[in-house]
Amino acid sequence: MTVAEYIAKKFKERGVRYVFGIPGGPSIPYMEEFNKHGIEFILTTNETAAGVMADITGRLTGIPGICHATFGPGATNLSTGIGGAMLDRSPVIALTSVLPETMRKRTAQMNIDHQLVFEPVTKATVIVDNKNISEVLTDAFELATDEYPGPVHIGLPSDQALLKTQEKIRRPDGRVNNRELLIDDELIELLEYSSKPLLVLGLTAVRSGIKDEINDFLAKHRIPLIVTPMAKGLVDENHDCYCGVLFHAASDRLSPVINEADLVIGLGYDPVEYNYESWLPDVPLIHFNTVFTDMPEKLMVRQIIGSLQGLLSMIDPVIKSPGEWDPIFISECRENIQSLVRKDYKKFGPVKAMNILRETLPANIIMCLDVGSHIHLFGQYWRTGKEGRILMTNGWSSMGFGIPAAIAAALNEPDAPVACVTGDGGFLMMCGEVVTARRLNLGVLFIVLCDRELNLIKIKEERKGIEKIGVDLYDGSLIGEKTFLGVPVRTSDNEESLRRILSGIYPLEGPVIIEINIDPSEYNDLIIT
Repeated sequence: MTVAEYIAKKFKERGVRYVFGIPGGPSIPYMEEFNKHGIEFILTTNETAAGVMADITGRLTGIPGICHATFGPGATNLSTGIGGAMLDRSPVIALTSVLPETMRKRTAQMNIDHQLVFEPVTKATVIVDNKNISEVLTDAFELATDEYPGPVHIGLPSDQALLKTQEKIRRPDGRVNNRELLIDDELIELLEYSSKPLLVLGLTAVRSGIKDEINDFLAKHRIPLIVTPMAKGLVDENHDCYCGVLFHAASDRLSPVINEADLVIGLGYDPVEYNYESWLPDVPLIHFNTVFTDMPEKLMVRQIIGSLQGLLSMIDPVIKSPGEWDPIFISECRENIQSLVRKDYKKFGPVKAMNILRETLPANIIMCLDVGSHIHLFGQYWRTGKEGRILMTNGWSSMGFGIPAAIAAALNEPDAPVACVTGDGGFLMMCGEVVTARRLNLGVLFIVLCDRELNLIKIKEERKGIEKIGVDLYDGSLIGEKTFLGVPVRTSDNEESLRRILSGIYPLEGPVIIEINIDPSEYNDLIIT
């Protein structure tokens, strides 16, 4: 086989269905082989979007998402999306064209060192040839999916695609994954001593497939639960033990429960979202995770490393049940947070818009959130219930995430309704990708909250006593037309019109944009900075 044929064959065997990106001339042999093997090349309008789409594909399927870019500017654009996969812990393989070895160190058009570009945002970066391709691909898939999952970069020299491979059979490396957690006497003593433990779920718990175990554990022990933003959805927001989301809107109102705890149990907690020391009370911490986590010395912490599956059944016998937590106290904490979005806000702002969306959108919707003030609101108050899911970036937190994330979600889960909520700033960064959704005829609802500014930055400037600088986006309307790049646009600036738009919008026969003009002033009362 040629190198191009071998890569396509191995991708197909691994379950790869899509490659996202923008091709260059050296990409053509690979694209031809992808097509022959039934792998669809999804053309994007920006390489960053291709990285985001690969990220979401890896999250949803567990199979590394594949993305591709050409030399120089294609690769640097792609690196922004790849950084998201690195810090949001998604398995991805990023392919870029590179010059032949004889030209790689010379001055040449579009030539930079791709390995230096990708080294800080990947788990590994390597250049293949027809002699090492089998070993590189095997290692890349294993490394991308090992804990923590993340991206691997492979450089494809432009002179290698049509060379015949020299495949080698590899011997197993003896690597052991998902080792069992060991519970020792010191840990048992900490758990037995505690009468008010607090359970905190993080991103790693989402990947571990322990949602049912968590709910069974809470049904027995009734201890309070808080989650990091990317762990939202593991437990129904109406659960008696659920309190709220760290770091997002009104999270200061979690303090009564946090300060009452005498022990914190971090289950799959990843500080890439929010460092422990930013909120942890002065009590012992038991940190259960799949990999070692760097911690400040001042924390009283026991780290237990290994598989999270079956962990809760191991600690179940030593947790006091019932403990001293008052169920009313827990529900009051939750209600204290939730009450803020039931207030009668006089203006048509993000809370009223979100509440209407909560009432009208399908319960099983996949909600993709862009970065901005609205992510703090929706991240705390959007209800995933038992069916819905929420996708966001928090470790990387790059604006422009929402639109390509929603497109990838619709491709990978075609039977689920998908929506994106973005601010106008994030929309402007990635609005070209609505053409991708249009070309693929994907029924994605793009919801744009238009406040004509970078509101989160404005709030931070105001709280520092600084006059607003560099936050105004435009005057008048963002779109103000019935279509945008051939995609239908519905515009709302009040409750009645938004309800009317949403009442007849499903089923979607293609992408639709809802432009919602809001007054952003209520963000000031909700966002914690």
